[in-house]
Amino acid sequence: MTTIGIIGAGEVGSQIARAAIAAGYSVVIANSRGPETLAGLVTELGPSARAAYAREAAAAGDFAVVAVPLKVVNDMPAEELAGKIVLDTNNYMAWRDGNIPVLDSGEKTVHELRQEQLPASKVAKAFTHIQAPRLLTSARPAGASDRLALSVSSNFPEAVALVTRLYDQFGFDTVDNSPLSESWRTGPGQPAWLRHAHQNREELALNLRRARRHAQA
Repeated sequence: MTTIGIIGAGEVGSQIARAAIAAGYSVVIANSRGPETLAGLVTELGPSARAAYAREAAAAGDFAVVAVPLKVVNDMPAEELAGKIVLDTNNYMAWRDGNIPVLDSGEKTVHELRQEQLPASKVAKAFTHIQAPRLLTSARPAGASDRLALSVSSNFPEAVALVTRLYDQFGFDTVDNSPLSESWRTGPGQPAWLRHAHQNREELALNLRRARRHAQA
């Protein structure tokens, strides 16, 4: 059974864990407070889940999900994530994260910075423009007329392929918005962000093209 290491047990990390277990994965999940504080969540998730510290979750996963905001001072377990595909669910929000000049200027995207912090990993932007509860409530089988689409961005085709497969297993179509330098197109305030609950593959592709660089949430 494939294991996903999830760093971050808030709403996003928890919902991805629920969807992953429903799709047949096992999960090792971590937060910033210690595994003992996740006892309730792990009980809910069942025998395919266990709690751990972030480094242990990173080491245990065949691939990993990072569901915590980026910090300027790198706090990621880069050694344990080396050689692995890492799905970054983060969005840059200056009101929450503080201003990061290289992001404010548009010189780089938040996901490019995450890739710099994890130089030996293959980072993919994923799950960034869907409200976490919709991962379960909006899932639809392949070919359904009301199936929603999500975007992925990465500098690595193998990471795009993994996210595409995961989206399909979770009940969503995919639009490839690579490389990471293009990942701003689904950021807060952009058309794809605003229409997250209503767009199929064709509509998402159109909204990606409609994006403008400095849209604000």
